[in-house]
Amino acid sequence: AHRLVTGRLTNRQSSIQFLFMDCVTFAKAIADETRQEIMRALCCQWLCVSDIVDQMNVSQPTVSHHLGILREVGLVRTRREGRQVFYTLNQELMASCCGTLITVFAPEQQQA
Repeated sequence: AHRLVTGRLTNRQSSIQFLFMDCVTFAKAIADETRQEIMRALCCQWLCVSDIVDQMNVSQPTVSHHLGILREVGLVRTRREGRQVFYTLNQELMASCCGTLITVFAPEQQQA
């Protein structure tokens, strides 16, 4: 699994490598245009697959495939209601990953 990891390492070099690997996993997950559109749809609401399909006008298997990738890395949260699964964007992890990108690639831009 490529789940994004949260936590801290004590060794600075290992920590930077750890952060970089998180950045790679995160970047791969958000690199796809369809996944970006799904993330925008899920930003502030819970939707089931059929809701996303209707909003995006793409096939159910396509939406399910991309949701699986986002779910695998933890970028979407799920809630089950009966037989339906609802999804929303994991905004906390999104913010954390964006902060990690700044830490790794723009350390001089961090606020003290």
